[in-house]
Amino acid sequence: MRTSKIFLAVCAVTMLGAPAFAASDSMGSMKMMEGGEVMAVMPDGHMGTMKMSDEKMMDDMQKMAQPMKGCMMFMTGKDGKTMMVDTSTDAAMKECEKIAK
Repeated sequence: MRTSKIFLAVCAVTMLGAPAFAASDSMGSMKMMEGGEVMAVMPDGHMGTMKMSDEKMMDDMQKMAQPMKGCMMFMTGKDGKTMMVDTSTDAAMKECEKIAK
């Protein structure tokens, strides 16, 4: 009888804690981009990455690219549109760097 009560308590705690563990795994981890990796962001928030292995394609893509001047931040509004946050002020840049750590 005592074993079944302990088992039920463990099951209840596991069921209540599972959503927190699932959210931390999928939403809480970020990784650095690797060399030759391209990331695309659509206005509705869809994102995708691609690894370029073709040197010619990488050279052509770099002709269109510019280096980043600092931390960049994007957010999705309640309307579902993705927006780029202006990080030109010191306060916004500090917030961006804090989030990116």
